[in-house]
Amino acid sequence: MATIIDVAKRASVSLKTVSRVINGEGHVSDATRSAVMAAIEALGYVPSNAARSMRSQRSRLIGIITGAISHAQPTGSVGLPDIFVVKGAQAELERQGIIPLIADTGSDPTRTARIFRTLLEHRVDGIIYVAEYHQKVTLPVLIADTPLVLANCFDDAGHHAIVPDDEAGERALVEGLIVRGHRRIAMLTLPASVVAQPLRLSGYRAALAGAGIAFDPALVAVATGTDREREFSQLPSALAQVLALPEPPTALCCANDKMAMRVYALLAERGISIPGGISVVGFDDYRVICEQLQPSLSSASLAYEMIGAKAAEVILKMPRNNPPQGVVDRLIGPVVWRESVRALN
Repeated sequence: MATIIDVAKRASVSLKTVSRVINGEGHVSDATRSAVMAAIEALGYVPSNAARSMRSQRSRLIGIITGAISHAQPTGSVGLPDIFVVKGAQAELERQGIIPLIADTGSDPTRTARIFRTLLEHRVDGIIYVAEYHQKVTLPVLIADTPLVLANCFDDAGHHAIVPDDEAGERALVEGLIVRGHRRIAMLTLPASVVAQPLRLSGYRAALAGAGIAFDPALVAVATGTDREREFSQLPSALAQVLALPEPPTALCCANDKMAMRVYALLAERGISIPGGISVVGFDDYRVICEQLQPSLSSASLAYEMIGAKAAEVILKMPRNNPPQGVVDRLIGPVVWRESVRALN
């Protein structure tokens, strides 16, 4: 295996010059840099990351802990958020010349703890922890001086968190319906135990208030349970509840695109067309769902790739000692308007 000495001899330069070229330090002429790089390529020399880490006290390694791989299903309906967060983080890290170490938790707390410890043992420069959906997490390992950023989640310890702005997203969605002439807008919600639910309800109410529309609690119905096996068991009754009102809604806001897909079927059973009979919007903008439904589904997108990219950007700038506490960045994605909404004005 070629050594740095072999590279120096072939390029006719000093060991120090080769080191400067490899580490991007100090001034080296373009001609000398080209000669060193040519020697490295010809000899197949691979610099020792361990040696560089000892000198610089930086490993140039960033760990990403996720459940995206084990969450993914053949249908693509589960695991999408964390996959996109990881994709965004990886793209930004690679743009900065860093290949991340990605480890999957398998939703196993014991395995998660082992992954944390292994990354810390390898002296990574930082760790990005990615959650499946917007939630509060409790980490299984105490992180001391290694920078840590939480993506799509937050904790009570005050680690820097990058999360979706559910409140602003729902507000933008409802404001868009109001602009299109809708004033009776129903909301089929997640359970109150889900972090996003009160945030989106707040955004819904803020949009109504901004347009001078009185909030009608009868137009809000919980449509999902906490058991994933029977996630939408409450949807038929919730939909029936809002459609039976003396003044029924002209638009339905669904908690996510999977719910909207089921709402399409339930409305078809009732002989109600979309958008002629009622307008329907989703949340998440899962294009595999939104673009395949007929008519195509309007939806508020969550900025998952932006969350990942922001997490990578933050982790690379975060100091090892005294990282900022309690910082939460909220990112909003655009509303994508498609054929499922009819303008009443």
